[in-house]
Amino acid sequence: MTQQQTPVLDQVAAAADAPATPPAAPSGKRKKKKHSVGKIILAIVLIAAVVIGLIAALYFLVFKKDDSKGTAMTDFVSRGSIQSVVEGSGSTRAKDSATVSPTAGGTILELYVQEGQQVTEGEQLYRMDDTAAQEAVTAAQETVNKCAKDLQAIYDSAKDLTISAPHSGKLMEVADLKVGNTVNAGDPIATLVNDTKLRLSLYYNYTYENEISVGQAVQVSIPSVMSTLSGKVEQINKVRFISPEGGIYFEVVLVLDNPGTLTEGMDASAAITAAVLTAADGTPIYPYENGQFKYYETTKITAKVKGPVEYAGLLNYADVKAGQLLVRLGAEDNQEEISAKQDALKTAQEKLDTALKELSNYNAVAPISGTVLSCSLSEGMEVSSGQGITIADTSVMTVDISIDERNIGYVKTGMMVNIDQYGTPYMGIVESVSLTAKGENGVASFPAVVKVDNPDGSLMTGMYVNYSFVASQSDDCLTVPVQAVKYVSFAGIEGFGGTNGDGMTSGTDGMGDGAIADDGAVVDEEAGGDAEAAPQSYAGGASAKPLMAVAVPMPAGGGSSGSYAGVSDDGTGTIVFVRSEQMPENGIAEPDPSWECPEGFWAVPVEVGLADTTRVEIISGLNEGDEVFIGYETQQADSWG
Repeated sequence: MTQQQTPVLDQVAAAADAPATPPAAPSGKRKKKKHSVGKIILAIVLIAAVVIGLIAALYFLVFKKDDSKGTAMTDFVSRGSIQSVVEGSGSTRAKDSATVSPTAGGTILELYVQEGQQVTEGEQLYRMDDTAAQEAVTAAQETVNKCAKDLQAIYDSAKDLTISAPHSGKLMEVADLKVGNTVNAGDPIATLVNDTKLRLSLYYNYTYENEISVGQAVQVSIPSVMSTLSGKVEQINKVRFISPEGGIYFEVVLVLDNPGTLTEGMDASAAITAAVLTAADGTPIYPYENGQFKYYETTKITAKVKGPVEYAGLLNYADVKAGQLLVRLGAEDNQEEISAKQDALKTAQEKLDTALKELSNYNAVAPISGTVLSCSLSEGMEVSSGQGITIADTSVMTVDISIDERNIGYVKTGMMVNIDQYGTPYMGIVESVSLTAKGENGVASFPAVVKVDNPDGSLMTGMYVNYSFVASQSDDCLTVPVQAVKYVSFAGIEGFGGTNGDGMTSGTDGMGDGAIADDGAVVDEEAGGDAEAAPQSYAGGASAKPLMAVAVPMPAGGGSSGSYAGVSDDGTGTIVFVRSEQMPENGIAEPDPSWECPEGFWAVPVEVGLADTTRVEIISGLNEGDEVFIGYETQQADSWG
């Protein structure tokens, strides 16, 4: 109670201490009366009781106008640790699950599983009559094969539009082609010969079967040019040739380089040996008769497809290299045909996939390993819609949780989560956190998934569990009871009424009409530097409301230029009522009347941090040991103002 609040009491006390005025003397003779000492003492006591009663009445009438609120309760700023704990509840589900249902009508011939049974991936679940499905798969596969063959033929035909030399050699017997001429499939284009080498086939008596070998050097005699050239045995064919004379011979193929003067079909004189081989005893070996030279390689080049000639590079006796372009044919409709065949193949493959899927449903296997949770099938039943088998891997369960937007920044993948299922504890791990919030009743929350190992299968699908985890923690920090902190706005209070759009409070230098002192208080420069009020209210009304006990980080003031402890740039913040005989340096001299600051207390802006269910972290604005207001104790001990 301040001194200026006791004027009535002073008046009452002065009246009580003033000397009594003696009564006026009566006229006439006075009679002397005897008074006892007891009567005098009694009178004095009665007068004192009246004065005390009057003072008490005036006190309660003047100074106890809000006695209905009860006695002010206080606590002290102390040091401690605070954890921000996120908790809630959710239901369990298997991490992996699958449902297998027949998609076609039919009869269940055999059922291999039942509810509660453990199955492994690939294990057969049931068997149905799949005759029709098998036939559908076979037909679809045949269609795919045909479409693929047709498409390949188109690709091959497109490739055949270009005619190139299959090997190096000399062009002979070339066709007379002009650009624009139409060539049909099978038309001769040219003969390509490799005349750099020649072959000569001769026959030798079987007597010398073991005297001749592949790679053996020979001397070849050419009568027409009267010369002898070196060659070698390239091949031996043990095919029997019987001469008219009855001799038995085998074929020996010789090869030799062409000096450029020899041609295919050159004859050799029978009187002169064309090749001489020397036997082991040095005796020459002669063939049965002379042979004729053939080019080492001869290829007849023909057109494989029909088309107009776009290019022709043909010239008799011209030397060409392997792969050299000879003729190019045009095919205007080729690309369209390819596209049509590709579409046909795609359609056929889709039908095959569908048929295979249908077949799998007739002889279903488990897509995953796990436990059969439900089975609505039985042997002999006709399958209808909605019937099937559900399998779940319950060795790992998940819990879907929701994180308040105020805590989402603290939740990370891999965090440990305490899970409780009616007293049975489990340990979970945050597996994923959604980046998209869901809004409900004006509050945004983020879905998250917690993974829980369940090796013994004690957790079942659909169970309700409680979860909790520490989002953040502050150690050795200043704390006050949660009831001591009020979350308010400063709208309408000089110096703290909103911002100017750049994070600064409106007024000179972004600080209203005052400046910010070193201790965070606002100083009114025009009033000589006395501490000004830091007005606060809540949301749109001038009312200081208690900050409820919630397990989330508390709203913190400050942050940008133009702010101070407990006050944000938007003009909202937090205050605490502190007991003090004099206004604290950072106290508010003229608080909003609706805040109902108790007598003997001052509104002080504070910056808060974390909070648990009982206490709030004070970052700045208070000192250890400060006495703070937490509420009123009424006649009902459990009620608070």
